Amino acid sequence: MEQAHSLLLNEEACSQLREHQRAEFVFEWLRFLKKLLPADVKKNQKRLVEQLTTVLTGSPGPPTRLLLAQCLALVYRVGDSLTSSLTVDRCNDIIRSKDDSPSFLPTRLAAVACLGVLYEQLGRLLINSFKESVANLLKATKSAESQGRCEIMLCIEKILKGLGVSAMSCHRDIYKAARTCLTDRSMAVRCAAAKCLLELQREAVFLWSTELENVATLCFRAFEGSNYDVRVGISKLLGTLLASALEPRQAIAPRPGSKRNSLKEVMELLSSGFLRGGAGFLRASGDMLKGISSVSRDVRVGITQTCVVFVSILGGAWLETHFSCLLSLLMEWVSHARATQYPADAVSCHCCASFILRATLGTLLGEKAQIAAAKEICQLISKQKRVGNMEARVRPADVAASQHVLVCALLELGSLLQDLSSTAAPLLLDTSIGMLDTVISVLLHPSASARLAAAWCLRCVAVGNPAQVAVLLDRCAERLNALKSCPEAVAGYSAAIAALLGAVQLCPLGISHSKGKVVMTLAEDLLRSAAQNSRISVQRTQGGWLLLSALFTLGPTVMEHHLPRLLLLWKCAFPLSVKDVENELRRGDSFTWQVTLEGRAGALCAMKSLVVHCKDLLTDDDVDRQIFITFCCPSTLFRLPSIIKSYGNQIKNAATVFRLRVYEILTMLEPKTYEGKQLDWTRSCANDLFLHGGGSGGGTLEYDPFTIFEKAQEVPTPLPPASALTAAAVQLFGVIFPHLGIQQKYVHCHHIDSLQRAAFVYCCCLVGVLLCLASSRRELGSEEVQIPALSLLLGALEGSNPLLRCMAAEGLARLVQVLNDPNFTVSITLMSFDKLKTARDAITRTGHALALSAVYRYLSGISSPQYLSACVGVLFTLSQDSTSHEVQMWALHALSMVVDLAGPLYHSHLEASFTLVLRLLLSTPHTHVEVQQSLGRCLNALITSMGPDLQGAHTYLPINTLTSCLVGCAVMQDIQDCLVQAQAISCLQQLHMFAPRFVNLASLVPSLCINLCSSYLSLRRAVVACLRQLAQREAVEVSEHAVALVKELPCRDNTQLGESASPPLHNIVSSQHVSEVGLEGALFSLLDRESDPRLCRDIQETLVHMMSLAAESSLAHWLKLCKDVLSASADTTHLTSVKQEEDGDRYDDSSAFHAKSESSGPFNNLRWSTRVFSMECVCRIIAQCENRDLAHFNMALAQEQRLHESADYVVLHLADLIRMAFMAATDHSDQLRLAGLQTLLVIIRKFSNVPEPEFPGHVILEQYQANVTAPLVSRDMNLCFGVQVCSAWIASGVISDLRDLRRVHQLLASSLAKVQVGRDVTSQLYNESTFTMETLAVLKAWAEVYITAVQGSRQRESPGSHLQQQSDEAGTADPAGAGLLKLVQTDLATLSRLWLAALQDHALLTLPSQYSSQLPSTGGSFYTAEMVEQARPHYYSAWATILHATALWLNSTGFIMVDEGPANLSRPVTPTSMGQSTSLSSVKSPEDVNTDRLHLILGISVEFLCSPHSGDQMENISSCLQALQALLEVPWPRSKVGNDQALSVELLSVLHRLIVTRESPSIQLAVLELVRQIVCAAQEHVNEKRHSAEAEKETVPEFGEGRDTGGLVPGKSLVFGALELCLCTLVRKLPQLSPKLAGSPTGRGGQTCFLSNTDCRLVTSALAILSELPSICSPEGSVSVLPTVLYLLLGVLREAVKGSVGAESGQLVPGILQALRTVLTSPMSRAEKSRGAWTELLRCALHTLLESWHSDKMEPGVDEVTTLTSLTIFLLYASAEVTTVEPLQTRCIQAFRDSLESKDPVVLSRSYQLLVSLFQGPALVARPFILALGGRLVSQLEEVEKSRPQGPAELQAVQDAIRALEALVFAADETHRPQLVAVLLPILISLLLDENALASAPAASRSLHESALRDLMRIGPQHSAVFKALMASAPHMKARLEAAVKGNQESVNTKAQAPRVISKNTPSIQLKINFL
Repeated sequence: MEQAHSLLLNEEACSQLREHQRAEFVFEWLRFLKKLLPADVKKNQKRLVEQLTTVLTGSPGPPTRLLLAQCLALVYRVGDSLTSSLTVDRCNDIIRSKDDSPSFLPTRLAAVACLGVLYEQLGRLLINSFKESVANLLKATKSAESQGRCEIMLCIEKILKGLGVSAMSCHRDIYKAARTCLTDRSMAVRCAAAKCLLELQREAVFLWSTELENVATLCFRAFEGSNYDVRVGISKLLGTLLASALEPRQAIAPRPGSKRNSLKEVMELLSSGFLRGGAGFLRASGDMLKGISSVSRDVRVGITQTCVVFVSILGGAWLETHFSCLLSLLMEWVSHARATQYPADAVSCHCCASFILRATLGTLLGEKAQIAAAKEICQLISKQKRVGNMEARVRPADVAASQHVLVCALLELGSLLQDLSSTAAPLLLDTSIGMLDTVISVLLHPSASARLAAAWCLRCVAVGNPAQVAVLLDRCAERLNALKSCPEAVAGYSAAIAALLGAVQLCPLGISHSKGKVVMTLAEDLLRSAAQNSRISVQRTQGGWLLLSALFTLGPTVMEHHLPRLLLLWKCAFPLSVKDVENELRRGDSFTWQVTLEGRAGALCAMKSLVVHCKDLLTDDDVDRQIFITFCCPSTLFRLPSIIKSYGNQIKNAATVFRLRVYEILTMLEPKTYEGKQLDWTRSCANDLFLHGGGSGGGTLEYDPFTIFEKAQEVPTPLPPASALTAAAVQLFGVIFPHLGIQQKYVHCHHIDSLQRAAFVYCCCLVGVLLCLASSRRELGSEEVQIPALSLLLGALEGSNPLLRCMAAEGLARLVQVLNDPNFTVSITLMSFDKLKTARDAITRTGHALALSAVYRYLSGISSPQYLSACVGVLFTLSQDSTSHEVQMWALHALSMVVDLAGPLYHSHLEASFTLVLRLLLSTPHTHVEVQQSLGRCLNALITSMGPDLQGAHTYLPINTLTSCLVGCAVMQDIQDCLVQAQAISCLQQLHMFAPRFVNLASLVPSLCINLCSSYLSLRRAVVACLRQLAQREAVEVSEHAVALVKELPCRDNTQLGESASPPLHNIVSSQHVSEVGLEGALFSLLDRESDPRLCRDIQETLVHMMSLAAESSLAHWLKLCKDVLSASADTTHLTSVKQEEDGDRYDDSSAFHAKSESSGPFNNLRWSTRVFSMECVCRIIAQCENRDLAHFNMALAQEQRLHESADYVVLHLADLIRMAFMAATDHSDQLRLAGLQTLLVIIRKFSNVPEPEFPGHVILEQYQANVTAPLVSRDMNLCFGVQVCSAWIASGVISDLRDLRRVHQLLASSLAKVQVGRDVTSQLYNESTFTMETLAVLKAWAEVYITAVQGSRQRESPGSHLQQQSDEAGTADPAGAGLLKLVQTDLATLSRLWLAALQDHALLTLPSQYSSQLPSTGGSFYTAEMVEQARPHYYSAWATILHATALWLNSTGFIMVDEGPANLSRPVTPTSMGQSTSLSSVKSPEDVNTDRLHLILGISVEFLCSPHSGDQMENISSCLQALQALLEVPWPRSKVGNDQALSVELLSVLHRLIVTRESPSIQLAVLELVRQIVCAAQEHVNEKRHSAEAEKETVPEFGEGRDTGGLVPGKSLVFGALELCLCTLVRKLPQLSPKLAGSPTGRGGQTCFLSNTDCRLVTSALAILSELPSICSPEGSVSVLPTVLYLLLGVLREAVKGSVGAESGQLVPGILQALRTVLTSPMSRAEKSRGAWTELLRCALHTLLESWHSDKMEPGVDEVTTLTSLTIFLLYASAEVTTVEPLQTRCIQAFRDSLESKDPVVLSRSYQLLVSLFQGPALVARPFILALGGRLVSQLEEVEKSRPQGPAELQAVQDAIRALEALVFAADETHRPQLVAVLLPILISLLLDENALASAPAASRSLHESALRDLMRIGPQHSAVFKALMASAPHMKARLEAAVKGNQESVNTKAQAPRVISKNTPSIQLKINFL
């Protein structure tokens, strides 16, 4: 195929190919040529035209001739057009040819196609020959076959398009020819004629002026017997003509007697067609006399589509102005006697009118206009109310007409209100309109259909506005009680209540349980009073059971309390025995039987509702009762014929409904439930199937009022009872048959086989039976049963009904599956093969072809290559049977099924199959759409089969196969049928999924954009599904290709973007729209118009994928897009003003196209759901940026980076984000307000800490306080979301003004007051769990605020804190922060009680199911017993924050109970009673109350922390730990925990599990802090016991773990548990500590284990805990634990000394040394019983430390200072017995001696500092070091005079050495101190510099000089005698000292005089102020 990619056709390569390959080659060449043709072709034009003409005369197929025509026209358009007339003449000659052979037909059709495209592209260049061409074509039309006529009409359409007004001379002739073709027997010809006339009407004014009525009549006739495509084409034509007639696009020359068509005339024209059809006067009159309707359903459907097109073309502004006229027209249609003669006609008319209203009101009008339309409909309903007034005298005909009007109006009103949702709330509350009153008044209408429509309308109101459910229920229940004696009122209000109960299923907040009790009482009262008044017995019976059936939709939690009463009602509705049945037959009349049957049918429907909605309530006992009830139903059923015969047909409908209900309930129950009666039920089913084998038309709510409470968005359309009974009997027969015996099966099979007149119904039965047998793995039976079944299926397989053949093929395959007999399977397949070989009729061949594929599907055992080859061979042959397109269609469909099922086995047939499919695609006429659709399915299956082989870099499939695949997709894309195009898109989508490199997005995306808004749902679904897949990887490329398409297309061709779209959708893909908002904006517009849930979901996912890939790079574009979508509303005036302020006059030109534009942006009148999704997109964008660049949430960094690179950051758009959130949060729609509050919450959490670069010390959100606060103080604010945003806003710390803080706080205070009285409000709008949700949301919000206030207060009070420093720097305190805690304190008394009550409820609700009996029977403080399951999620989301706040409150009170007065609670909250009743005798002491509170908090925390499901709840874990920390900060709970060792051990085990399973550093730090508090609590307890024992003068304090033995029991020992936890922490951070891990890869043996700052804090915390453990042990216990503690301490110390913990070791060392000091000073080291053991162990530890020093000091990077510091701590804090023994003392001295030899001044400095500590220590420790190191110290100082320090480090070392020598002097005895002072003073004098050297000395030497002088001035006076003697004996020292003192005095005088010299403003006369 690569050879086909050239400008000229490679004739040599083409000639070597076979015929079918040649056609493919030519098509591929033409495709390439079309892409190439914009290039210059003048050099090769002659040769190219010759080759194209050769293809023209070579009998090209339909796709090839279309491509050929386009290429030929492009050649002349790009190149030289002078010779184009020759080609036109050649085409005319071919058309005029007398050759009528079939082989010449493709050439003639190709000539016609070329002629049309030539005129279309070249236009007036061919004006001279167009008359001849048109005449030639019109003449050929008379003798052409259907394909020719179709192609000629399309050709004329293109001629008209190309010539425009120049073709006016032929308009009349074309019109005459098109009139004939418009009613052609071929549907394709009708479609082509409609397209031709549609193009003709652009210039032919007479079509929509003088000839309008004739054209309309012609269109009405064309609608008769039409298919969908014809109706779409003709409705587009007629709708356009009518719109042009009403609003002409061009001026019409005035003619005598002519006038402009008015709206009334246009509507009369439509009415005549709708009511009388396209028949002539005589036929219509004759039908009228006969009393029959002459209008077919096709005509009315076509006129319906015409109305939609007509209104859509005129636009939303026109519809808004003329809606009353349109409504009157539609109501006239549905109320006309001719349209409602029969029920089926009435239903059909209702559907037509509803479709028109939905397609216009629902898509063309914005929300504001829809509200106006709803008012108009309400006025229409109110006008019809007088007909329903029973007091007024009205004719029955008026009542009948009124009911049809009311049904349509009410259903449309309900749909409008449901779509508008909460936006329509003001409309419902407007008393001047009285909409609800109007609708409710219709419930009293005499017509049942009108009453049901009103009930459904109320249900729609409830679904859209859930707050109205309870109000409407109360109102209807009240009216029902008041009007019990009115039949219409009972029926109407009971239906309304049932509909409202059904609406509760779609309202997440539900209704109060009390409403269920009210409805139950109403229903029971109706049923019990039914027999009191015979006039309303039927209505009361039906109403009662309808209410009970609807009541079950509320769920088992409501109905379990009413079940006993229901069982009693069921028992009363049925006879208790056969004897009672016999007695019934002897008495009663027709009316009694009607009431009885209605009651029993209602009771059975209530049973069905129980099984569907409350299956959990079905216990074995209940099932037994139902069996008892239904036991007598067969007796009643079998006697129904005799009853009907006795009492007439009056009870026939009631009997049918009764049988229907019986079958429905039996189908739902298990067959074993009615075992023993199965044969009776089967006979009953068979009888009903025999009697009711026919079908019926559409359904309506009146056929089954019990469907009004079903969970559905659209109004139910149940079938008539007879049809529904047939369907139910078929289903029940299939369920029961597998459970029958062999003999019974045989009887029924023969019975079915004998009833051939209802073959379709019985075939359904048999298929259902086989399906049940296959699913239950049961057997059909013996051969006697199999033979009649096989006979029926084989007979149906050759039936004339296509559906029957499909069902028979399915049944045959199921029969093979059930029998599972290889012989039977082989015989069936061989029989089908034989039939296909011998039969010649299409019916037999289609049936058996489908049977082969069906058998292959259900029996994998025959998936052998031989069978597959035989099956494929037969289907291949049938697929090529061009004599019967029906056979081709079925065979190709069967082949696609086989390809799907064969999988890898089919690979050997792939190439042949692709060749076949492509050949058929290139040769099948476009008129045979069904064959093309089957080819599309087959190609899709082939791509699926070979898809996995395309993956990877290389494919092993033949290149011809891939090329055929791509060519096939291209052919299908050019076919006009929507299903074929959808299949093409699906094929390309699969190719892109398996092998993206084979799919060219540059050609795929434009085709998707063109079909994006097609009028066909299937095509739109395929397009969006493909876009969704493309957007997952190539979102940016897809968007770029879409915009490029708009830019590349010329102005005329831009119409391609919407030519296939319906008029409402045309603007979505217009070039201006796409270029302005991009593909994503077009998707937003499409989302707003679509109602299909699947398509809407795909659009949303596509936008999400595009946003996730492109939002960060196009941040401004996406945010502007979301802002434009949000602003596209006409309901909020301030939004429009804001938009106008921002954009100015940018979109002023739009007023020229939209008379009443309601928005100035690129979007108009978007629905609330679309705007809600735009806010969700904003939140997604913010969340997406969170994990990207840090500059997204840092204004300074974003501004800096934007200067250097063209990047965009979300923080730069903060103003737009807040504006969008504000707009949404203040909208009329509840859902949009919630989305706005959610966005505000996200903004607060993400941007509250972003600083403002221009104002240091402030955050960026401070400037938007008003925008954030305004929605929060709105009256319409949602309580739950509002308080959540309030708490986040307060907690963020942004509010700086105390007044703003009080405003937001006031909202929280009012919400607190609201929830306190919530439970006492009698008229609750929602169920009780809503109160729980609101209460807990408010309490959680208050808890968050309180936590923030307490934490802020602590930070301000803590010295050195950041906030304290800021306050000190500013000079003022933070008023808002300081006042927050005071504001909360005012409500803290109430809050604390509510918090404790909520925690008590949560504790009860978290009990395991086996303890459910302990739950209070009346519920908790904030939940009721019925709503336990619904309340749990609310508690689970709020408990952690409340727990933390409660712990902080208890911390602030110190567990001291203060009588805080009444808390104004709505009900007594006793959080310590745990659900038990309190009395005077059970009043608890404060100690008990505090204990209960402590255990409550501890229990909740431990239960949650132990839960395996707490993995994702990191915030809750943190809150738990912080709450426990707050508790243990208070002495009383700390003493309780310390006293209870079992509790402490349990807490430690939970914390151990937590630290092992949670990697969060903050969690681990909190755990260790809590462990430290627990250890401290135990330490306090032990110390208290010891002090008490010492006070009582006990001999030995034996308190502490270990007691006398020193043993620590795992699981019971606090110390052991703490050791485990600390060891776990240390080993995870430093695996080198574990001997097992030290050499393993996990332990990273000798490698450096770098610790972060957080890791160092964890290790330090663990060591601090370890160091405290010996103090809580007994002496023996401390000896047991000390080795482990010392090992870990020294191990960590050694790693820190060696530098193997990384650069953060400096943060680790202080903690290690502090822990070591804590261990050495432990009281256990001095205890009498443990002193000896401690001494030995500490000596070992010291020895270990010295050994590690000796072994590690030679390694590089060893920290000598830390080792020396640890040795010093040992020497100073351990007992002398530990350090004074040899050789430890000598080795310690040697360590210091070695350090004094160090060349590192830092080490020297630290060594001298440590020596100071040692010299000042105990004499036993200090003396050996003084003796050993004193001389070395003096000698080092004496050497300083020769080598003075050169830098700060050396200076510090010398100064520290002097301090050490000074300490040595003062450590000596008084008697020896003068001699040592005499040594010190000369050293200090030697450090002094003379006057000359001082001036030029380095800074370090001068500093040393000054320091020595200061020391001399300080020490000299202290030892004056020694000083004077030294000065006297050494004159040179004296002179040196005097010179230094003199120089120092001069320097001081100079510095004192310096300010006088510098100051310029010093007065000349100085006042003397010192008079001393």
